[in-house]
Amino acid sequence: MKTLYVSDLDGTLLNSDEVLSSYTRKTINELVEEKGMIFSYATARSFITASKATKGLDAKLPLIVYNGSIIVENETKKILMSNFFKKIEVEEIKSLLIAAGVHPIVYSFINDKEYYRYIRKDITEGAVKYLNTRQGDIRDNPAETEKELYDGNIFYFTCIDKEEQLKLLYEKLKDNYYCVFHKDIYTHEHWLEIMPKTVSKANAIKQLKEYLGCDYVVAFGDAKNDIEMFEYVDECYAVSNATSELKKIATGIIDSNNEDGVAKWLYQRFHKLK
Repeated sequence: MKTLYVSDLDGTLLNSDEVLSSYTRKTINELVEEKGMIFSYATARSFITASKATKGLDAKLPLIVYNGSIIVENETKKILMSNFFKKIEVEEIKSLLIAAGVHPIVYSFINDKEYYRYIRKDITEGAVKYLNTRQGDIRDNPAETEKELYDGNIFYFTCIDKEEQLKLLYEKLKDNYYCVFHKDIYTHEHWLEIMPKTVSKANAIKQLKEYLGCDYVVAFGDAKNDIEMFEYVDECYAVSNATSELKKIATGIIDSNNEDGVAKWLYQRFHKLK
């Protein structure tokens, strides 16, 4: 049976310092290269920020980023699959954002290059702080006008604002788009992420499973936004630091993200198989 193993990143594969431990990095590289493990991670992060957090994970892996909007090859950086908004959808989201007084960070491809754009004078203090952590990022491309902000093939909107504003916007958008409304586990800022309706970790895993010709999927996670992924896969394991909602539907509970729970489980699984 050809099995695909998929892990969430933050709070699951990454430790509390937002990096891979040397044990986790070494174990996954060896299992992929020596045992033929088919492994991916699924994250809301971009490929660039996910790559920084997983530095040293050099094995040939297809990676699910932007909550499933993009699937990219780790070694070659080749985009295997992508999901963009239709122009009519961009216009609808744009009008709702303007009406709500919410100013987004807009992710798009322009002439086959990835950018994130925003109008600096309009964005919130929380968004500024977030962008300041991304200084030097080659995708950073501030817009001067609203027209520039919405150029290109858009695949992702990030809004960092007051909880009340984002919650109202979420209620208006959730039926037609894939939306994630949450509080960031590191900064405690409120976020609303907006993606095409077809986008989710679960759907990206389904696409990847078919692309790779796998028969079975095992997933690992920690948060409420991993529930849909857990409901889709064949086996699912929650780290001990996971939310109670996720633990309730998990196949089992494993060690925490700070105890290399995923890597230890994978090591034991592959050595039992052999």
